[in-house]
Amino acid sequence: MNSLIPPELRAPLRGLRLVARHGAGGDGLGQHASRSRGAGLEFAQYRAYEPGDELRRIDWKLYARSDRYFVREAERDSPLTAWAIVDASASMRQADAARPDLRKLDAAKTLAACLFELALRQGDRFGLLALAGAAPAFVHAAAGPRQRDRCTLALARLAAAGRWPDAAMLAPLWERIQPPAVVLVLSDFFDDAAAELALRLAAARREVLTVQLLGADERDFPFAGGHRFRDPESGAERRVDAAAVRRDYLERFGAARVELARRFGAAGVRHVEYVLDRPLDEPLRALFAAGTANARGPGRAA
Repeated sequence: MNSLIPPELRAPLRGLRLVARHGAGGDGLGQHASRSRGAGLEFAQYRAYEPGDELRRIDWKLYARSDRYFVREAERDSPLTAWAIVDASASMRQADAARPDLRKLDAAKTLAACLFELALRQGDRFGLLALAGAAPAFVHAAAGPRQRDRCTLALARLAAAGRWPDAAMLAPLWERIQPPAVVLVLSDFFDDAAAELALRLAAARREVLTVQLLGADERDFPFAGGHRFRDPESGAERRVDAAAVRRDYLERFGAARVELARRFGAAGVRHVEYVLDRPLDEPLRALFAAGTANARGPGRAA
């Protein structure tokens, strides 16, 4: 199992599945029929064995003749190519005072790794786009255990830094993430350009799922006395009396989250909210469990 996935997520993953809607704006969830290679019933071709392949799929008669391991592949229904877009701008370094070892980016890495694990299990293609620093980092879409390893390594190396890339930096995205595709966007969405990217992808016939990652301190504002707050991307600072601004902050922050969910819902984007003090299987279940709705508002944010 992927090392970015903690043991407590292993069992919940077994009950989850990647699915795609039949069409843009459709109400139902279902698989698109396509001709990809997998563990189906109708034989299609052989390929060389890769670590992680099931031993039962090795053709032992062919091994006896060639002294090499080959895996039998078959035609199967494969509904999608799955992409994870991970916001690695500086605001994703945020962690809570009660748990400084878990940052937003850490949670995003785990959720992206879970997406790859689900796609691997189904024989689907998957890829990664990490938006960090001056330029996006791509791992082109492919299938198989080696692809999972490539994506995992890219995630492990990822550090939160800089700002959200400008539009020119994102231009290659439209060539590489081709429809139909399922795209999971993992961000705190503090930069509205991240929300605009998700909305543009949805308008361009990509099926978009979004997870807004927040800290419990951001949700609850548990501060007292004088505090200095610093924007990690711009460096701007503000000194406030926490008690004096708490009510206004909670009202404005709550309204902003509701508005974000409304915008995504209106565009057909399935949206959930994840706060760092909650179990990580919650957003996974909300998006990938059987019978999930096409769109959701903020999750457990109260």
